[in-house]
Amino acid sequence: MSQTEWIYGIHSVASVLKSQPQRLLRIHVQQGRQDDRVQKLIDNAQRENIEIAREPRKQLDKLVEGNHQGIIAECRPGEQYDEDFLDVLAERHGCALFVLVLDGVTDPHNLGACMRTAEAAGVHAVVIPRDNSASMTSTVRKVAAGAADLVPLVVVTNLSRAIKQLQQHGVWVIGAAGEATETLYQARLKTPMALVMGAEGSGMRRLTKENCDELIAIPMLGETSSLNVSVATGVCLFEVVRQNRA
Repeated sequence: MSQTEWIYGIHSVASVLKSQPQRLLRIHVQQGRQDDRVQKLIDNAQRENIEIAREPRKQLDKLVEGNHQGIIAECRPGEQYDEDFLDVLAERHGCALFVLVLDGVTDPHNLGACMRTAEAAGVHAVVIPRDNSASMTSTVRKVAAGAADLVPLVVVTNLSRAIKQLQQHGVWVIGAAGEATETLYQARLKTPMALVMGAEGSGMRRLTKENCDELIAIPMLGETSSLNVSVATGVCLFEVVRQNRA
C-alpha cells in the first residue's frame, strides 16, 4: 500500500482536517490564494501543527489531476476495512443497520457521488468488491465532498459471501434491478437492510442478484430506460429513509 495519499479541493481537505487531522503530513497551498475559506483552513491546520507549503499553480498541477482549487493535502493512508468489519457493524447498529452495496461501479466519480449520498442518507457503510470496482482515490474523495472520511468503505474479496454474512445477522438484502416486478414504492424497506446497486448497463452480476432476498425496480415513466447509478442510488436510499422515518 502507498504510504502517501493525496487529497485535493477545499472541502475534501477541510473534512480530513476536521475528522482525522493526525493523517495530514503537509498541505500545499497555491501562491496568491488569500480568500477567507483558504485562510480559515490554513489557520486550522497551523493549530494542529501541520506544515503549510506555498507553491506555484504549475507545481500543484503536477501533483494531482483534477480541479484542486489551489489546495492539496499530503496524507497518511486512511483506514482500510474488510469483511470482518461487517460483523462489527452488525453488533454496533443492530436492527438499525443500513448498508449500501455497490456491485461493479468502476467510475470513481460515481463511487464518490454514491458515498456522498450514502452519508446524507445515514448509511453506516458502503461495501464494494476488491476487483471490478473503483477504489478509494483522490477523485473519489473530491466528488464525495467529505463523505469519504465519514462513511467506512468496506472492500471485500467475495461480494456474494459478504452478502451472506450480512444475512446471517438478520439483514434483509434488497437489490435494484430493472426487470424486477415489484417497484421501489411497493416494497417494505425497513432496517436492518442492505441495498444493492449494480453498474449502469450491466447491472448486478448474476450471482449477486441470486443472493438478494428481494428485487425492486424504480418505475420509469419516460423514454429513458435507466438512470445513472449515483442518481438511482439516491432515489432508493431516500425511499428507505422515508419509510424508516414514517
